[in-house]
Amino acid sequence: MEITTTAPAFPPADMTRRQLARLVLILGALTAFSSMSIDMYLPAFPQIARDLGVPLGTVQLSISAFLFGSAAGQLVYGPLADRWGRRTPLLGGLALYVAAAFGCAAVHTGEGLLFWRVVMALGGGAGMVISRAVVRDLYDTAEAARMFSLLMLVMGAAPILAPIAGGQLLLITGWRGIFGFLGIFGILSLTAAAACLPESLPPERRSTRGVTEMAAIYGHLLRNRRYLRYAIALGCVAGVNFSYISGSPFVFIELNGVSPQQFGLFFGANAFGLIGASQVNRRLLRRFSAQRILNVAFTVNAAAALLLTVAGFTGVGGFPAQVALLFVCLCMTGFLYPNVTALAMAPFDKAAGSASALLGTIQYTLGASAGALVGMLHNGTAVPMTAVMAACGLLGWCAAVAGIPHAQVDH
Repeated sequence: MEITTTAPAFPPADMTRRQLARLVLILGALTAFSSMSIDMYLPAFPQIARDLGVPLGTVQLSISAFLFGSAAGQLVYGPLADRWGRRTPLLGGLALYVAAAFGCAAVHTGEGLLFWRVVMALGGGAGMVISRAVVRDLYDTAEAARMFSLLMLVMGAAPILAPIAGGQLLLITGWRGIFGFLGIFGILSLTAAAACLPESLPPERRSTRGVTEMAAIYGHLLRNRRYLRYAIALGCVAGVNFSYISGSPFVFIELNGVSPQQFGLFFGANAFGLIGASQVNRRLLRRFSAQRILNVAFTVNAAAALLLTVAGFTGVGGFPAQVALLFVCLCMTGFLYPNVTALAMAPFDKAAGSASALLGTIQYTLGASAGALVGMLHNGTAVPMTAVMAACGLLGWCAAVAGIPHAQVDH
């Protein structure tokens, strides 16, 4: 397996500002597929359950179905992207996503919804894997961390706008219109990628291994302790976010009487904090290493999540205290996502697609498990959501702060 710090094939200096802006918009949109596909239909959960005649838990399960589908799909796209380049697997995956989004809009059963959500995830996984691989193709570790932070300007707009737009579409078109909109978003992304995204992996840098040998790369990656610790840490960051995503509709709408439209505003405010943190992170990277920044961010995240659990269990501070502590927790993920991703991907050149795929699979598997656990522990209070968030924060701290020798990464 190739593990190297070879200089990027296309240094950032070769790009004009216009080319860079176009690259950021396209990669940001590809990275945002997960957020768009999950956050936009959150306000519609009660209506979907009523229209399909299923329990609310079945609709909540569609989040985990999407996440597990994303985890499985990314394993496929990684080797394909290393062998045949970035564009071909990407365009095929986006086409599958579009078909599945319109499939979701047409379902009449809970089982149909779960099926098409899995297919939708299998297609959308291409954008998540290949966007990270393209960044690794073009940038070294420090620049990659800055680029991932920049992508969060685009990607972060999804959690702000998606639930707000979903709430408004719910009033105009019903929940089926939300999935129709996602299908249109997929078509626009497919068109932009086909027309404007260059191939970042030239033929001479592609893997020449067979499919079996390429799949064996995953075994090598899993034996790389440094990579595995960062992958687990990223999964824990996802666990914090997906615990919040799974539990927040109940905590806000059902438990505290927030309307679906107001819920979108709360959700967007937290996403805005995440974006702001990611842009502060770009500036901090000029003075501090990515490892040092994530050390502090993980510590604050874990502490805020523990306080959030105490507030949820005791009721101290009420709903305002929970909102404030949630904001702190989610802001910290704006520092964590770009730095953990860049550090995990840094050593890999020809295996960047596979490294990205496995990273995403671990991220979404742990995130989906955390979200499902919130549903399983549901007891009519905010405690299941807050307790799972705290557990993920602590485990992530152990993996990325206590588990990584600073001499290996803090340079």
